[in-house]
Amino acid sequence: MPEIMDALAEDDVLVITADHGNDPTTPSTDHSREYVPILITGKPVRHQVHIGVRETFADLAATIADILGVKPPAEGTSFKSQILVLQRDFEHKSLNQ
Repeated sequence: MPEIMDALAEDDVLVITADHGNDPTTPSTDHSREYVPILITGKPVRHQVHIGVRETFADLAATIADILGVKPPAEGTSFKSQILVLQRDFEHKSLNQ
């Protein structure tokens, strides 16, 4: 992990997550009980921010789109303003350019 952290640029945001939670107490493959972990770090990221229990995992996609300055997905609410230290947008090139 130190090598990854050392390789991050000043405005990089690193997100580590899983694709879903899992309920180990049921025989089904439904993913309805456990929460999905999301770890977010980088120099522009506030430390020890609790983003709460999100309504949908799509919030992460909305947040990433917001940080990159690209069109947001149809679902999800960005939590960018909760996690970034600076109020200005970082100067990432839009994927639409």
